[in-house]
Amino acid sequence: MTTTQTWSAPGRVNLIGEHTDYNDGFVLPFAIQHRTHVELTPREDGILRVASTFDEDAVEVAIADLDDLFPERRDEVAEWARYPLGVAWALLRASETRPDAVAGADLRFTSEVPVGAGLSSSAAIEGAAATALNETWGLGLDDVALARVGRTAENDAVGAPTGIMDQMASMLGRADAAIFLDCRSLDTKVVDLGFAAAGLELLVMDTGVKHSHATGGYGERRAACERGAAIMGVPALRDLSVDDLPRAAELMDDVTFRRVRHVVTENQRVIDTVRVLHDDGPTAIGDLLVASHASMRDDFEISVPELDTAVEAALEAGAVGARMTGGGFGGAAIALVAHDRLQQVADAVTAAFAASGFGAPTLFTVVPSAGAGRD
Repeated sequence: MTTTQTWSAPGRVNLIGEHTDYNDGFVLPFAIQHRTHVELTPREDGILRVASTFDEDAVEVAIADLDDLFPERRDEVAEWARYPLGVAWALLRASETRPDAVAGADLRFTSEVPVGAGLSSSAAIEGAAATALNETWGLGLDDVALARVGRTAENDAVGAPTGIMDQMASMLGRADAAIFLDCRSLDTKVVDLGFAAAGLELLVMDTGVKHSHATGGYGERRAACERGAAIMGVPALRDLSVDDLPRAAELMDDVTFRRVRHVVTENQRVIDTVRVLHDDGPTAIGDLLVASHASMRDDFEISVPELDTAVEAALEAGAVGARMTGGGFGGAAIALVAHDRLQQVADAVTAAFAASGFGAPTLFTVVPSAGAGRD
């Protein structure tokens, strides 16, 4: 009897720690209530068929052909389908499983995670596919291994040079908590956020400006970080502290230095945020969020006018703190707002967009939520 079962994985919001992950640094994301669901039905013919509500064309690939497709011939596969098919390919490699040892499957994806908003719809697809196939195929990989599989799929099968933060958040998420992640060791610590107890909401302000990590600006920023680490003689920017910045300024051109300064100071802000949350609670992290945005706007240069407008309007209307979130060049900003000021802040952001001639933003609150699993 062929039975269909459903798994899901969440998108994520990164509270703080942007572009630190691929520099072996620190991040503080949390999983959100918006999820991507996958229905999996086993099949007997060694074929993987992936379909989704966001593309009417299903894609079929023989499991035996995955190694031929990825990574060299990935461009022959529709971009959205590279995520789940890349996960299947990476799962077999990670578990050292032969293609003829596993059954085919139909995978049908539906998603509540807004695409292009910087909430990692991609990690949600990867997490859902990885969890479903890992269980169906009996591979026995743990959540951290599945996060690595998702990163491999995104880097090699899709061609986006991202770090592992999104996948770890999607796999390991916990209710009312963030994941403090060391991206070098993959050590994690659950950090209680206490938003609800403090009467706070996290407002996502989606600018509607679309971005794609597989294209230019992201790769250029990553190359600048690698150049900066090489100039300083360290394996990664994670190995520098704020005290190293004066020497870096003497050795680097202005652009490379500012890219390095963002990553080094952002790592420190993540560590400070974890400490402040523990010592003083969530109402005290506002200045760190604001400083993070300024650093991304001025030093990393990944903000856009819509993101700056959202952050400035939210702060002027009384938000505790606000910053852009995600890879930049569009997507969303977040604002930490007292519950009784939420409407006031939302109205101010909407009005500021209208006054600037921008399209209306999409505003919604997110709740720190559980990670990937069977529905």
